Amino acid sequence: MRAAYVEELGPPDLIRVGEVPPPRPGPDDVLVDVEVTAVNHVDTFVRSGAWRTPVPFPFVIGRDVVGTVTRAGPGAPGFAAGDRVWCSSLGHAGRQGAAAERVAVPADRLYRLPEGVDAVDAVALSHPASTAYLALFTHGRMRAGETVVVLGGAGNVGGAAVVMAAQAGARVVAVASAEDADHCRGLGAHHVVDYRDPEAPRSIRAYAPRGVDLHVDTSGTNDLETAVDLLAPRGRAVVLAGLRTRPVLPAGALYLQDQSVRGFAISNARPDELADAAAHINTLLADGTLRPRTTEVLPLGEAAEAHRRLEAGAVDGKLVLRVAKGRPVGGTAA
Repeated sequence: MRAAYVEELGPPDLIRVGEVPPPRPGPDDVLVDVEVTAVNHVDTFVRSGAWRTPVPFPFVIGRDVVGTVTRAGPGAPGFAAGDRVWCSSLGHAGRQGAAAERVAVPADRLYRLPEGVDAVDAVALSHPASTAYLALFTHGRMRAGETVVVLGGAGNVGGAAVVMAAQAGARVVAVASAEDADHCRGLGAHHVVDYRDPEAPRSIRAYAPRGVDLHVDTSGTNDLETAVDLLAPRGRAVVLAGLRTRPVLPAGALYLQDQSVRGFAISNARPDELADAAAHINTLLADGTLRPRTTEVLPLGEAAEAHRRLEAGAVDGKLVLRVAKGRPVGGTAA
């Protein structure tokens, strides 16, 4: 079968598109014919070796998939041929990736796609929205009525976090560029702060004088000194990006106010945690509340170029690779 794969870890130029052996599903797996897969930063980390995880060669790249069930094993009774489905956790911990014509997905990592939801929209949101859910609810323990600050509020993960937090009844402060202020308000942000403004922390304090309950940094800046200073008593800061950052942690201020800093990576999420996220995402997808801002769809043959562009910071929105043959290549504008 045709796939985008590597035979060793390293730069994007090592990505090949060609024939690899088809998947050999186990009894608890579901065989899925792939329509589209997304391109994520974590995909580049795994491919380059920056994130060490078991990688069987030839290794099919990619994490997220939307497609159609072709066969379900006896241990996957909830799925049948013809079901449209999605997954956000292939390509890690020894699992082959998503950028192939057919993949084998463990049944506990696979979810039905709601009726009428576009495959490109779903795959573009699967990883960012799952990450946002885990940041807010699984690790951030967010509750209705709390004040939540989202750094990178106009980005893929940040935008999903703004939507979810606002929908769950939080008072949301989005930190983004001034040009994205209206977009963030449209997502549900109650207050928007320009990240370039040197008075940004003061603006946040003015809006939340008793402090913020949850500080989520999707930008990877990880300025923990400022984050902890903004927290309310028992406030939580969640770190989820910025692989190579080495911030200063003001431990004294942190423990004297019963505050906490929690780091997580979606790759480490348990299947039950991902399933909770998927159920929430499906609700927002089905009612149209959650949509990607911008997508660009490329053919599978441009997988290496997609990785190069993402690593160079030359991507606006979300890159998606079209795997299924005979379908038009396109995208959605902001």
